[in-house]
Amino acid sequence: MAITTALDHLVYVVPDLDAGVARFAEATGVQPVYGGAHVGLGTANYLVGLHPAGWADEPTPLTYLEILGPDPEQEIGADVVRPLEVDRVDAARLQTWAIHPQGFDGVLERAAASGVDVGEVRAMSRRTPEGDLLEWRLTMRAQLPFAGLQPFLIDWGSSPHPATRELPVLGLESLTLTHPDADGLQAALAALGADGTDVEQGAERQMAAVLQTPRGTVEI
Repeated sequence: MAITTALDHLVYVVPDLDAGVARFAEATGVQPVYGGAHVGLGTANYLVGLHPAGWADEPTPLTYLEILGPDPEQEIGADVVRPLEVDRVDAARLQTWAIHPQGFDGVLERAAASGVDVGEVRAMSRRTPEGDLLEWRLTMRAQLPFAGLQPFLIDWGSSPHPATRELPVLGLESLTLTHPDADGLQAALAALGADGTDVEQGAERQMAAVLQTPRGTVEI
């Protein structure tokens, strides 16, 4: 199973953040670490480090799983749309993923030339529990391309990567994307520098990851 080395993180969306984190901890045997709140957007996250199979044997690969959900501590206006379609899910699922390709701006130009719509680039930030400010740029579309299977691009700039924090680490054995237009998805991945990812033809959209955990193999 191929896992692109451009992988930055997987986004696992849950409708209830506290309950979703508790279920993940029960299933895997590891306790995700609180990442922080996205102030004004109504979401917060918990993080678990990932060590993708086939990558160099690094002590801390810069890859992680983000458990994202509505932030129970934030009150937001009725007109605020939470990111990554968090408000539209009624069960936990892998919603989308992020890549950090070499040369963020160059990849944007290549994507545009190839007709791959990545949306707009936005600057975002959040505070870690320790008070450090993380700032990054990412691409964002109101409607997730290929139902979330086309990754968004992220550039951490001078901020430390979230996976450099002390996180529990799980093995990422495989990442598989299934879509009715597998050829179109594969072409988009190639334009973004994420080719090599396992893409399968299927009647329904699916994103599946197999994790190696203290409690054995867990698929999400």
